[in-house]
Amino acid sequence: MTTAANRAPTACRTLVDEARLIEANINPRTGFATDYLNHFNEAIMLLELLAEMPECLDDFFAWQPKKYDEHFAASKSRHRDVTLAAYAEADPERRRRLDMLADSMNEILMATREVMRQDLARGNAPLIANLAVRWVKPLIARTRAVINGTEAEERAIGGRVNPQTAVDALLAR
Repeated sequence: MTTAANRAPTACRTLVDEARLIEANINPRTGFATDYLNHFNEAIMLLELLAEMPECLDDFFAWQPKKYDEHFAASKSRHRDVTLAAYAEADPERRRRLDMLADSMNEILMATREVMRQDLARGNAPLIANLAVRWVKPLIARTRAVINGTEAEERAIGGRVNPQTAVDALLAR
């Protein structure tokens, strides 16, 4: 029998109970939903398709960065309010790490878009896209670790990318 003392602590105690978090696909330990990663996975998918389908460039140019709370505030999910409440109640340090990683991915993707716009005549979009994908995918993995509460395990296997270096390298092209 599981007792309250040996269960993982729930991130959100006042507004959202554990059953509602689970129903909304929110990790009860962290208060975050992996559904947010779909926003970045969409951009990655468009970038990966560029070599085969250049018409995806317009779709990538239309992609807009969103912070976690902006993403869910715009969502039509019936769990939107639970998701936003859980985020607000999450551990502030963990929320800061999530936001920092999301900001880094948004910056890299926006810098990628800017470089691609400047480089349209040269046709290097697939090369630029590949570089951005290589930088953003590890950040998605790190963000997933924050959302799932598995950061220590992720650090143990490595895979660090310096987001500012990635942005600087894109802008230097």
